[in-house]
Amino acid sequence: MSDPRAERTRARLRQALLEECAEHPLEEVSVAALVRTAGLSRATFYLHYPDLRALAVDACAEVVRDAVDALHAWRGPAPAEPPPALTEFFTNLVPHAPLYRTLLRTGGSGPLGELLHRELREYSRRERMLAGAPAADLIASAVAGTFAGVLADWLHGLIEADPPTMAHQVWRLLVALHRTPVG
Repeated sequence: MSDPRAERTRARLRQALLEECAEHPLEEVSVAALVRTAGLSRATFYLHYPDLRALAVDACAEVVRDAVDALHAWRGPAPAEPPPALTEFFTNLVPHAPLYRTLLRTGGSGPLGELLHRELREYSRRERMLAGAPAADLIASAVAGTFAGVLADWLHGLIEADPPTMAHQVWRLLVALHRTPVG
C-alpha cells in the first residue's frame, strides 16, 4: 500500500514540473526552481526522484496510461469512429508537447516511448488473449510499436494533423492491424 503523503508530494512535484515546462524547456528547468514552485525542499525532491528526467517520465507516465485506456475504451466490434477518449488524449497532449518531445523521440524511442510500448503491448496482448484472438504477441507488438512511433512522429511535427484528425487516422490504422489475418 502506498503512503498517501508520499503520493501527494510526488503529485505536487509532477504538477510543478508541468508548470515549469509550460514556460521553459526541460533542459532549462532546475531542481531549485521546481521545488520553489512546489513549495518543497531539495531534500524532499531527492527523496522521491534521483533527477529531473526521472520526475519528467513519472509526470508523463499518466499520459501513457491515458493512451492505453483511450485505445481500449470500447468493447465488442471496433466502431468506425475513434472512442472520444482517443481524441481527448491527442488534444490534451498539445499544451505540453515540448516536454513530451523531450522524452519521446521520433520513431517512438526514449524513456516515455519505452514505457508506452511496454504498457500498451501488455494491455493489447492481454485483451487479445482474453478474446481468444490469434497471434496475441505479434499483434500486440505491432500495435504498441505503431502507436508509439506514430505518436512520437506527430509530436515532432513529422505528421501534420490536428488532434481529431490524428485520432481518426490512428484509430483506422490500429483497427486495420487488429484485423490483419495472421497465420
